[in-house]
Formats: sequence, structure tokens, C-alpha cells
Amino acid sequence: MGVRKDRDGVQLITYADRLGGTMAGLQEVLDGPLAGVFEGVHILPFFTPFDGADAGFDPVDHSQVDPRLGTWEDVKSIGEEYTLMVDMIVNHVSADSPEFRDVVARGAESPHMGLFLTMSDVYPDGADEAELIGIYRPRPGLPFTPMTLGAEKRLVWTTFTPQQIDINVDSPAGQAYLDKVLRTLAAGGVTMIRLDAAGYALKRAGTSSFMTPYTFEFIDELTAKARALGVAVLVEIHAHYERQIAIASKVDLVYDFALPPLLLHALYTGEGDALRHWLEVRPTNAVTVLDTHDGIGVIDVGADQMGEHNPGLLRPDQVDALVEGIHRHSHDESRKASGWAASNVDVYQVNCTYYDALGEDDRAYLLARAIQFFTPGIPQVYYVGLFAGEDDMELLSRSGVGRDINRHYYTRQEILDRLERPVVAALLDLIRFRNAHPAFDGACTVGGSGSQVVLTWENGAHRAVLEADLASASARIEATTDDGAGRVCTDILTGARALVS
Repeated sequence: MGVRKDRDGVQLITYADRLGGTMAGLQEVLDGPLAGVFEGVHILPFFTPFDGADAGFDPVDHSQVDPRLGTWEDVKSIGEEYTLMVDMIVNHVSADSPEFRDVVARGAESPHMGLFLTMSDVYPDGADEAELIGIYRPRPGLPFTPMTLGAEKRLVWTTFTPQQIDINVDSPAGQAYLDKVLRTLAAGGVTMIRLDAAGYALKRAGTSSFMTPYTFEFIDELTAKARALGVAVLVEIHAHYERQIAIASKVDLVYDFALPPLLLHALYTGEGDALRHWLEVRPTNAVTVLDTHDGIGVIDVGADQMGEHNPGLLRPDQVDALVEGIHRHSHDESRKASGWAASNVDVYQVNCTYYDALGEDDRAYLLARAIQFFTPGIPQVYYVGLFAGEDDMELLSRSGVGRDINRHYYTRQEILDRLERPVVAALLDLIRFRNAHPAFDGACTVGGSGSQVVLTWENGAHRAVLEADLASASARIEATTDDGAGRVCTDILTGARALVS
């Protein structure tokens, strides 16, 4: 059963097909081997089809559960036990959707023409070189794909890939589409939505078409509609840290995408300055992650690629060293899956499991998780990271998709075997501790110097302290107990059970 509470408990991020096989299978895993571990679950796209060109992020029908995975009743069943987060893909749909196929066949005669965005919708009078170069991109190149719609050649807006056709969210058809999706998710028992690629959704001439004031208006309007349906909104944006702070002040929740690369930098170098600085200034209305279905972002800690090119949390040479450090720790496996290799949508991410990015060092990995759980926000643990998973080079070789290196398919027996590993057992104890200790309902302060990072949570008489040494990848956790005796853990790998026993 879930551990639902009026607090920011730990959530699992997973695909249904890769952890359980189906919706019902996923719930069996959550209620069986993982019983009592997670407060919530973020189920990655399960719409028709869940196995498209971008692992479900290119829905043909965003309102239907792929019947190979189950039904909306199966989704609702999970939502009755767990806080349920689901992706709302606001920027695009699949080129194979019946609506776009009709537009390809009939062009302007199609009743669905207004649902999709072309270059002329944004630039009716054309655009010069400066205008086009000013469009913010997740990868080099322009966001247009030449296509024949009816008998007419058009430049269709495709932010990510030609298989993902951007929605004209300004049009009545686009607004009706998003309203339908939102109502469907709310009716399906979803209590949190993740706005996928929301920063790219609004395109305007004379702007970068990324996180502009128009984007905030769009997010505000959609958030108001979601709240009216009892649904909270998480905005997914990779951006310069100052922009992330500004965005956080205007939305329900943002991801802390700077934490994963900063922790790797700190553990590679033993230097805590950049990490401590971020912990002191970061927004607290954040979802904390170390790994997700995407790669490890470096754009989130680098210099601003827009505007005045303000310095990042790490210098350019530190970012370069971080990327090379991931390659080195993973024995160059990440290099084969990142950048221009393996059909990547975003070339500014490094594809690698977080466990391999730390050289499969159990204590360093658990220290990173401990810092994540002590960082204010809602912690989420990716399913591969939950099992301290290694790079899946066989899957990468079969699919040729870079991010599949961190998207392993787990059998039931693999799950049971992984739960027997000491590093996984210790991680589960850390999760239980984070979920249960009352200090985490209070306030957090940041301390330390040099290689030391100290995070202290206090809530009345309750207290939990993490003293981390980045240079030695060691930690000491001290926590109060109701009887006043207190609990101490000096080795997370062997002693985490003491925090919850």
C-alpha cells in the first residue's frame, strides 16, 4: 500500500511497461515488493501508443490508455492508493495522429488544420535571418520540417523531431484539444500533471519562443484550469539557474534539474562550494531528482544561452570536466549514448544511469541520494535508479536510442533479485526515513565548508541532520526519536536500517 500523508513524501518515476509490464502489473509491484515505500508515483506516458518514436512522448491519442497496458480503471486504481502524476504533453502530438494524417491528406480543407502550427502561423509576413536565429532550440537547427499538406508545401513547426508535430495552442482547436486532455486526466484519478516541454509551447514573432511572458500566461491559464479540477502542476523546463528561480516564483512546482550535475561535480572533485551555493538559493517548491527518463542535463548548470550569457553555477571548464567525468566513470558507455550519437532529441544531455555516472560506487551513490532526500522539495526516484541499475548497453544496441541506456525492462525476478542487494536495501531505508521522520515537515538550513555539506531539518523538538563529506563520499545522519534516545548512522550502506528500526 502507499504511504499517503499530507507531506512531500518520496515518489517513484516509472514506465508501466518497463516495471510490471502493464498498469495492473505496476500496481502489483507497488503493493507487493515495494509495499509501504512510496507516497506517490509518476507514471510516464501510457497513451496510445506507449512505444512510439519517443517512448510515449509522441501520442497519437493523448486521451486513451494504450489497451496493451490496461484501461483508465487500472490508472484510477493506482490513483486511489498513491499520489498520481501523469504527463500532459502540451507542445506536440504524433505525426501519425488521425488529425494530422487528415491534414496531410486534405491540407486547408481539413477541419483539423487549425490544431497544428506552421511557420506562417507565427510569421505571416515571413522572417529574416536574425528572427530565425533568435529562436531558442534544444538542439542545433531550425524547428521546421517541410511537408506537403494537401497539395501545398508547408513548413510545419517541429520543435523536437519530424515525428512530433507542434500544436497551435493559440487556436480554438488547440485550446479545445488541451482542455479535453486535462479533463480526461483529472477524470482518470490524476492529482498532479507534469507539463512536458511547456517552455516551448508558445511561439511569438520577435521573441525567442521559449519561456517568454506569453509562456507564463499560457502556464497560468492552464494551471488555473488544472487547480479547478483538483490537479497540481509541475512545469518541466531546462534553463539557466536564474531563469529557473524566476520561473519557480510563478508556478506550482518546478524540477530541480541543477542538483544532479552539481552532485556529480561535487563528488568527482570533493569541492562543495557550487553545491552549497545552489542549496542556499534554489527554489523550494521543487521536485528533486537525480535521474529521470531523460539524460543528465548540463545546460542547467552552464552559462545562460540566452540574453546576456550570464555565468552558470559551474564554469565552462567545470562543465567540460563534468561531462568527461561521466564518460570516464561509465567506462565511455555514456559517450556512445550521448550528444550526436544514437538519435538524441536533446544533445545537451548525457545519457547514463546515475549509478554508472558514479562508477557503481555504492557509498557515493547512497550519499547522493541522502543529499537529494535532505534537499527541500518532493523527492522522486527513477525506477532504474531505485535498483541502482547499470547502463543497458544491450538495449541501446538493439534500439539505437541513446536514452534507452537508462530505460531497462525489469522482469519480476530481476526486481526481487535487485531488492536483495545491500545498496538497494539501504536506499529503501533512506526513503522510509525521509517519508516518516517529522523533522522533514519543518524547515531546512544549509551549512558546511570545503568538502563538507551540512543539511539540518528542524520541526519543533524534532531534528534530522546530514553531515556529508564529498571528498570521502561519507556521511553521518543523526535524527531525534520520540523517546529522546536519538538515532545515528555513520555508514549509509550498512547502517541506514538504524534510521527506521
